[in-house]
Amino acid sequence: MNEQLRGPRILEPMHHDPARQALLDVRNEVAKAVVGQDSTVTGMLIALLAQGHVLLEGVPGVAKTLLVRALSASLSLDTKRVQFTPDLMPGDVTGSLVYDSHTSGFSFREGPVFTNILLADEINRTPPKTQASLLEAMEERQVSVDGVSRPLPAPFLVAATQNPVEYEGTYPLPEAQLDRFLLKLTMPLPNRTEEMEVIRRHATGFSPRDLAGAGVRAVAGARDLERARQAVANVAVEPEIIGYIVDLVRATRSAPSFQLGVSPRGATALLNTSRAWAWLSGRSFITPDDVKALALPCLRHRVALHPEAQMDGVRADDVLTSILASVPVPR
Repeated sequence: MNEQLRGPRILEPMHHDPARQALLDVRNEVAKAVVGQDSTVTGMLIALLAQGHVLLEGVPGVAKTLLVRALSASLSLDTKRVQFTPDLMPGDVTGSLVYDSHTSGFSFREGPVFTNILLADEINRTPPKTQASLLEAMEERQVSVDGVSRPLPAPFLVAATQNPVEYEGTYPLPEAQLDRFLLKLTMPLPNRTEEMEVIRRHATGFSPRDLAGAGVRAVAGARDLERARQAVANVAVEPEIIGYIVDLVRATRSAPSFQLGVSPRGATALLNTSRAWAWLSGRSFITPDDVKALALPCLRHRVALHPEAQMDGVRADDVLTSILASVPVPR
């Protein structure tokens, strides 16, 4: 996650907004259970505000599951977890028709996707057919079985995780599905101070299975999110900012290290997330710094490196950072 999203960085708002304050309080609640992942929590809130989905990348043991559970608890939202495995079938995620002996007919049994926040754990360990079963849910917010479309609860967010270092027995997500994720957030290992705090909490009785015992409580809800989304939609966007976003995206398409640049969907995603971050920061307008803060998490998974660049050890984040430094910033 971009370091610019770490910490509050809240400017004095033009007026007090209860919905904004409620969402800022969520970060404090999650911090009672999760240490040192402030920027990831902020990214998850931005995704909820922009009605998108998140790809979480980090090695095992950096509290990805705990973060999602703590976020759901502090927002009073329902959450379900699915462990993606090679033998997982699409119906295991979306639900399926089952025979009811009492009615001598078939009835639909909802799958775990019918929730507010779905944790798709190790999504790259399941075959493409099951990965694709999430596409309709992510894009249309509904599940279609036997010709009947069933709406998903609102809000709805997919938080999919993948391990960045273990590729044996995995099925990399295709570009079309990666493009459906609003943000790709990287969860780093904690620094020494943070890791000491994690161990201290466990030494004093903290249990990741007991969020209530850790003091995590609901400080916001679906109604706050809806009010917040309406406010985000009113954040002003100057033509110069639109031009800046377009110039950044177009620069990825001509970058020598990229064989695939960012699509127009990526440009709209950068706009929407920048709006959400500006609102969380207490402003009613977008600045170039908002765009820069979201550029890496919003674009890093929408580009593809040339094989030669990969062999040279070039990372997508390196190229995007170079583009951010080279594209003129509007004044």
